[in-house]
Amino acid sequence: MYYGLPSPYSLYQEIAIDLLPRRDYISGGVWFFTAEARSVIEGIIDLWMPAAAIRGTATQFLTPTTETTLTIPSTAGNVITVGAYDSSTNTLAPFSGRGYTWNTGQVKPDLVAPGVDITSCAVGGGYESRSGTSMAAPFVSGSCALLMQWGILQNNDPFLYGEKMKAYLIRGARQLPFSVSYPNPQSGYGALCVSNSLTFV
Repeated sequence: MYYGLPSPYSLYQEIAIDLLPRRDYISGGVWFFTAEARSVIEGIIDLWMPAAAIRGTATQFLTPTTETTLTIPSTAGNVITVGAYDSSTNTLAPFSGRGYTWNTGQVKPDLVAPGVDITSCAVGGGYESRSGTSMAAPFVSGSCALLMQWGILQNNDPFLYGEKMKAYLIRGARQLPFSVSYPNPQSGYGALCVSNSLTFV
């Protein structure tokens, strides 16, 4: 068990529990956990499991919820939180964390970007297809670099950084067919669209 303390990213504590088998594997069945606090003024417990690729699809909560499945540091207020969607089907990626943040109710994720079957560099050379929010975030990082070039280097908006950058991205986000209202806990303000960000300036 790892018992964390509040950090610069969050005032809340994080506890990691590893279940280790006595022999070859952990016995199947239904497991229950009881948490008893020694000194809590106010609080609730949220539980998360590793991704299905790590834990196996048979291991799951009996009554899971997909809400508030964002992890630190994506829950921090001033960061740009990126979710993932499948750009070939215009559907939300099933592995993409959902908001809102339970403690502050912030709109998170801020927006989504393509994160399914993305061609990327492979270990040892060459290319391979990968999926994950780690594939979606580079689209947003690259877009920020292009917007900063347009704004700062080309003198269209010399103060385009930080919160202003986030505002540009949110303002330009386009709606997706799987979401009815915006913002929402699945895709935030919508999908990344730099063209819209520049059009709405």
